[in-house]
Amino acid sequence: MAKNKIKFLILILGLILLWYIGNLFHLDTKAVESYLKRFPIFYSGIIFIILYVIVTFFIWLSKDVFRFTAAILFGAYISTLFILIAEITNAFILFYLARFLGRNFVENSLKGKYKNLDERLANLNFFWLFLFRAVPLIPFRFLDLACGLTKMSFKRYLMAVILGSPLRIFWLQFILAGVGIRILNNPYGLCKYLLENKIAFLFTSVYFLLIFLVVWKLKQKDKL
Repeated sequence: MAKNKIKFLILILGLILLWYIGNLFHLDTKAVESYLKRFPIFYSGIIFIILYVIVTFFIWLSKDVFRFTAAILFGAYISTLFILIAEITNAFILFYLARFLGRNFVENSLKGKYKNLDERLANLNFFWLFLFRAVPLIPFRFLDLACGLTKMSFKRYLMAVILGSPLRIFWLQFILAGVGIRILNNPYGLCKYLLENKIAFLFTSVYFLLIFLVVWKLKQKDKL
């Protein structure tokens, strides 16, 4: 039990440290873009995926920089593919990090209703697990770590990652590729873009309906 406590403490302190590092360092979109432009798209894609996995692991707030850069350099579809590959890799690392360092402690510590909650989360209906991964309400990192702490199998979670993540990633990459970096300085540009682009408007409307479903589900805690 003492060993499990030490491992869990390492996990918590490690996450706090990574959060702190993420607040200290900031990447420049133009610098990343300039570096990747030196290579053909095949090699720049590989470099992008490797950098995404490594840098976003240590600098949590750097994801936006990579997503902006990918949308501008590769377009909506290819950038979605590259980010998806990177996020699948991240899911594998963080899920098993939580499973190795925290699962035994959580399992031995849970009692009564909390143990039942662990059971319900591990056996959550796949449709809702898919939606949790597909909509931008719950950060990918939180899901990766939280699912790793439950008894859920990685195979089951991986299916939700592969099927749900593309919706979330593509929605953002499609808009970023259309509006570009201007969205940072002019939020009204997003509204104008959605009104002028019927496909983007329809996709966004359906997407927000899914978000509403997830919000409703999260409020039904006793039914998880």
